[in-house]
Order: sequence, then structure tokens, then C-alpha cells
Amino acid sequence: MKRIQRTEKVRDFHQAKWNEPIIFELHQPGERGVEVPKASKEIESAVGDGLSLIPASMTRKEKPSLPEIGQAKVLRHYLRLSQETLGSDLNVEIGQGTCTMKYIPKINEMLIRTPKIMGLHPLQDESTVQGMLEIIYNLDGCMREISGMDYFSFQPGSGTQALFAMASIVRKYHESRGEGEQRDEIITTIFSHPSQAATAAVKGYKIITLHPDEDGFPDIEKLKEVVSERTAGFVVANPEDTGIYNPKIKEFTKIVHEAGGICYYDQANANGLLGITRAKEAGFDMCFFNLHKTFAAPHMCGGPASGALGVTAELKEFLPAPIVDVKDGKYFLNYDLKHSIGKVRSFHGVAQTMIRSYAWIRALGPDGLKEVAKNAVLNNNYLYHKILKIRGASAPYVSGQRLEQVRYSWEQMTNETGVTTEDVQRRMTDFGLHYWTSHHPYIVKQPFTLEPTESYSKADLDEYINALEHISDEAYSNPDVVKNAPHSSSIHQLVEKDYLDNPDKWCITWRAYQKKTKLGQQV
Repeated sequence: MKRIQRTEKVRDFHQAKWNEPIIFELHQPGERGVEVPKASKEIESAVGDGLSLIPASMTRKEKPSLPEIGQAKVLRHYLRLSQETLGSDLNVEIGQGTCTMKYIPKINEMLIRTPKIMGLHPLQDESTVQGMLEIIYNLDGCMREISGMDYFSFQPGSGTQALFAMASIVRKYHESRGEGEQRDEIITTIFSHPSQAATAAVKGYKIITLHPDEDGFPDIEKLKEVVSERTAGFVVANPEDTGIYNPKIKEFTKIVHEAGGICYYDQANANGLLGITRAKEAGFDMCFFNLHKTFAAPHMCGGPASGALGVTAELKEFLPAPIVDVKDGKYFLNYDLKHSIGKVRSFHGVAQTMIRSYAWIRALGPDGLKEVAKNAVLNNNYLYHKILKIRGASAPYVSGQRLEQVRYSWEQMTNETGVTTEDVQRRMTDFGLHYWTSHHPYIVKQPFTLEPTESYSKADLDEYINALEHISDEAYSNPDVVKNAPHSSSIHQLVEKDYLDNPDKWCITWRAYQKKTKLGQQV
């Protein structure tokens, strides 16, 4: 067979559009996916009226409003919806910077779907879940080695929840020393994730934000100016979301410690650090990792999040209870933490996510984890140098090597053509690619943030680069093509710009749709 010669640098893509109804609209009374056979007379005679055995407090007063649908219709419904989306298994998913959208090994998906895992329940007696507790305990050991911390809790159900737990530990630590009211300020940086400031604010702290110097590093002189006896803690990501690593981070933590504050580390951007540098040696008292990012568990709608929260021995007693411990060869849930902040979510963490991450770590080993970091940085810097050659694109602040991601800018192109980063974002979907701008507010003007991880080949990166280059050429030669995009996506851009701010007009969740249409009463 003769090989097809591709002459175009960008993919000829067109997404399916099914105009698929919401699943509740597919409801047909009496339709079933499975016909449940009636019990035999022998079973009925032996059991009697099974419903009478269920306590009245556990029975429903009304039937649940669930759609009645046949199997084939359900399969078609979700396949059609999948064709209207762009997911990490479908496209070159490097455009979601800060999210570390790496390949998720499918063998690990098989592991978590075994009956030995799926059949577990968190309320089982400890003696019946020794295997799961052992996995959590061993994962704790892995995370200690990777970070230098002494104890870990896997209870937080997201990175933000881990940050909230750390802010709670900071507050309780100072309260235990009689300084809870005095120390009412948390210091962070503008390029760290907004949830750092948000979670500290929820705990009642005043937020002091450090802005970068001319090279993009947090300003250490500003830190010296704002640190005081009121400083409760310092929280930062390093590298920040710009991909710039702060080599003076240990000086920052030393300054805060000398003032009596706690230093905690948002390691959401740790993919370029594995096996190379650790939180402990940088002077941090606490850190957290996103298992659903760095450690190859699905991110966002692909699966539940998990924030692995680590502390030094001095802060062990403040961790969310329980943690998994071992005594005389038996694993158990240890609630004996004198100053515990209590639970930050129900039960003990997301078991499936912990198993995926543990399997990934064990498969790679220490040397493999270091290779992950090296390849992530290599991929990112190849992308970085190629994008800087595209007309209208730049990467503000210090030049040279970035770590695992970069926050770029189209400011020049916008000034020269009127095409904005949001226009580029919509146009990228015409090539089957995802693209993310930045957290708000936009500190970098007309931003876009890319993170290629270790999972993608040079050919994958080139495909993404070619699409950006193509759009840049369009912006300068025919900007309306970009401004009116997307042209090949399942959904065109909305004329109205208020779909997130006008709940009376738009339904962006099923719950809102159900309330407005009173659909729940119809089913």
C-alpha cells in the first residue's frame, strides 16, 4: 500500500455535532437496560417479603427520578457526547498549562477495576482492608522519599483542599503556641495558584501578595519589607505558573522562619523536579502534591482529584485524622493526633487515585522518576524555543531555560492585528487541539500557558507548534478567520458573553436546567 503523503502542516479536523439531548430527555417510561428475573417460588418462600426487612428510615418515600433507557440508547448517547469533546486521550493535550496532562497508563485503570478494589468500602473493619491500608502506608513512604517530609495524609480530595488543610494547620499551630490572634497574615506570590490566597483567606488571614521583579522572580526585598511578627505563614509554588524556578527559595523560607512563620509549598508544578530537588531541603515545613497531575492519575473530568499532604515531624500532630500506621505487622487507622485539624473530607482519601499513583511510582522507580522530570523539562524547552520564533509570540521575563511549563504572551500580535488570546483559543479547536490562557487577573498580557509533560514526542510538539504558527499567519493575513472561529467545532462561539454571569438566562449545570424546566417533576 502506498503511504499517504501529508503536505499540510496542520490537521484537517472537523468535530462531530449531534445536537444530543440531555439524558433525562431520552427517558421513555417502561424502557429498561436489564430485565431482572423474578425470584423463584423457593426463594420467595424462604425470604418472604424482603422489603419488610428494611428499616422504614432507609426506604424512599418516592421513587428516584432516574431516566428509563435501554442499553443501546445509553451507549449511543455517551459515544456521541464523547465525539463532541476534546480529551487527553484524544488530542495532543499540552495546551492545558499548570494541569500536567500526561498519559495515564491504561494498565493502572485495569488495576483499580478489579473486584478486590471495587468491592471495598471505607466503613469496613480494618482487619478486612489490610491490603488497601498497606498501599496507603507504602505510598506514604514513597512520598516521604520524594519530598523529604516525614508524614503524609491522603485525605484531601483536591489540591485546593490540601491547601485549605495546610492553612488550617498553620492556624492551629500558632493557636497552640498562644499566637493565633497575633499572627494574622499569610504571604504568597502573584504567579502562584489563586487557591493559595483563597484558602488562607477562608481561614481568616489577611493576604499579602508579592509581585515579581523585572526577571519574573518573587521580589525578596519586598518579602523582607512585609514579613513581621504578624506573619503566620508563607505559601508559594516553585516553579510558579510561569515556569520560572526561584533559585533563592531557601533564602525566602529562612526569612519567614526567622520571623516565626510556617512555610508551606504548593507542588502542583513538581513534574520537572522529581528526583532532582525536594521540599525539605528548600526549608519547607509542609508541602502537597497533586496525585492527579504529577503522579499519573486522571485530571479533572477524567477522575477524582487527590492532594497528598506532607509535613515535617514537628507538625505530625496537626494532620487530618486518621493517618495510616503499622504496629506488630498490622496496619491501622491512627486517630491519636493531639492537635489534629480534624477531617477535611469524608473517609480516608480517593482509593483509586492512590492506587494509580502508587503503581506508577513503583513501575518507574527512583531513576524513572528522575527521567520523567528531565524529559518534561526537555520537551518544554524545545517547545519554548520554537514558539519564540512564531511571529507575535513572546515569553515575558527572564530569558533562557524554563522548567516544565511557560506562560507565553500574544501581546505583540494583539497590538498589531487585533487578534486576542481568546480568539486563538477558539481557533485551536478547529485543529483538534486544546489551549488555555491563564488564571485571572491576567498579569501577563494576552497570555497562553503550555505544559508538554514527559509524555509527548517531538512529532506531537511539532503538530502543536505548527497549529500556533498557522494561526499567527492567519492573524496577520486574514484576522477575521481567527476572530470568527471556531469553524469546525461542535459548538460555535456564543454571541452573548454573559453565559457565566446571567443565571436567569443560561443553564450551565444539570441542576439549574432541572430547576428551570421543572424536568424532575416530569420524569
